[in-house]
This record gives sequence, C-alpha cells and structure tokens, in this order.
Amino acid sequence: MRVLVYGAGVLGSLFAARLHEAGQDVTLLARGARLAALREHGVRIAEGDRPEVRSLPIPLTDETELRAGGDYDLTIVFVRAHQVDAVLATLAATTGDVLFALNWAGGPEALGAVIGDERVLLGFGITGGTMDGDVVRARPAGALTRRVPMPVGEPDGRSTPRLERVVHTLRAAGIKAKPEPRMAAWLTTHAAFEVPLGQAVHAAGGPRALAADPVAVRAMIRGIRQSLAALPGPPQPRAFGALRILPEWLLVPALRAFLRSSVAVHSGLSDTSPSAAAEYEQLAGQLRAHTSTGK
Repeated sequence: MRVLVYGAGVLGSLFAARLHEAGQDVTLLARGARLAALREHGVRIAEGDRPEVRSLPIPLTDETELRAGGDYDLTIVFVRAHQVDAVLATLAATTGDVLFALNWAGGPEALGAVIGDERVLLGFGITGGTMDGDVVRARPAGALTRRVPMPVGEPDGRSTPRLERVVHTLRAAGIKAKPEPRMAAWLTTHAAFEVPLGQAVHAAGGPRALAADPVAVRAMIRGIRQSLAALPGPPQPRAFGALRILPEWLLVPALRAFLRSSVAVHSGLSDTSPSAAAEYEQLAGQLRAHTSTGK
C-alpha cells in the first residue's frame, strides 16, 4: 500500500520510520520548522538514551502538496485532538482509507461527516518516545509495553478485509497491532482516564513531579474515578474498571510508581506545553458531550 503518515511528531516519526525500514511505500507529512529540519537531516531516530542516531531518507510532503493531489491507499493520522478539524479539511481533498491513531473521544461520526464514513478507521498509537532537539528518542520497550498491542478497529466493530490489511501492514513493520471491535468505546475510556491524569501531570510540571506529591495523586485518582463513572457504558478495556473499585491506599503507590517509570517519563505525559493542555481541554469537552447525550 501507499501509506501517508500525517504528522511528524514523536509518534508519526516513529511509525513512519518503522514502516520505511520494513520496506513499505511511506511518505511523511510535516509542517513548518519540523518539515525544514526533516528536509535537511532526514528523520532522525534513536533508541532510548543510546548515543547512536540513524537518519532515514523518508519521502516528505506538506499540506499544500497533499491538497494538490494526494492519493494514498492509507493515511495514518497522528495529531492532537484540537488539530483534527484542520486535518479533516485537508483530507477531504484526498482519497483512500484514513486511520485516526490519536486521542479522540468525539466519536467516528464527526470524522466521517467531513471525509466520508466509509473512509474512517479508528486506532491508538501505543508506541511512545520524546523529542530531543530534532531527534526522536523511542521509548525502550518494557514488560508493560510489550504486552499492550496497538488497537485498530472499524467504527461499527466489524471485521473487514481492509482492517485485516491494515493490521497486517503494521505487524509487518514490527508494530504489535490487533483488531479491536469496540474501538470507539476504547478511545472514550482512554480519554476518561487520560484527561484527569494529563491535567494533573501538566499542573505539577511533569510525571515525576506529580509522583512526588501524594496529595495531588489522590486528587487525580478521584478525578479519574469521576470521569470513568460518567461514561455512558462500561469501560473498555474492562480493566480500567479496577480504577473505580480498588482502594486508594493501593492505587496511590501503584500510580506513583507508574509516574516515576520510564513508560510515563518517556511519553507524551512529559509534554507540558500549551498544545498538550489544549488537547486535554478538547478531550474534556468531548467527554462532557458524551455525558450529556448518554452516548
């Protein structure tokens, strides 16, 4: 397949690199200063804190070129939730399936209304990392991250040939992916967990700073519980339901340990930028809409 990775942040760069190194026909869309850096040095990837950096000559494009005639079999979108409207306006001029692999609790209908319901796939990029200048440092795989696959699903939960094709393409690039029949509910549950978590981390100044404040961690846990309780249906995956019933004396040390771990530190949680805060606000608004409509 001809694959476009839309967004050249940490996740977009990592996925484009994995696909490129697996021999896939992949193009990476970037903007502004990031696009200029990629054109000069290529996509620069390092594994964890290792000093070795590899530069990959992945073909690049931008939104102007895409609007002028971008036809891809699959576009994988890695942008923040509050940037999706602008992306949809660009993708409306293209063809091919679109996998939205991002934080999103707004449901598939809002996406399909612009680009066509038949083009929409939902997913979530599990791979993590951080930016070090123009180098993307991939998060080292741990016991937890090895067990958690990237979920990908049809909006209506069906098993389809195109879903199988997308999962196969990702697996061929070394990305552990699996079909998820309740992908929309999965994304909503994840947002209900991530918004209180991310806002608490943002207010504290980072995951380790939050871990050092057990009072703030307790307040975060209560916020997560309220957010999960407001969901219109059971959490998906159901394991998130444990956060609603386990005692605080057990959850506080567990979540403090998580916040100090490399999984949390070398992830998007370490991004305390205004853009990260804007994404949490967008997700919070989407969750409030779910609560008011009961859907």
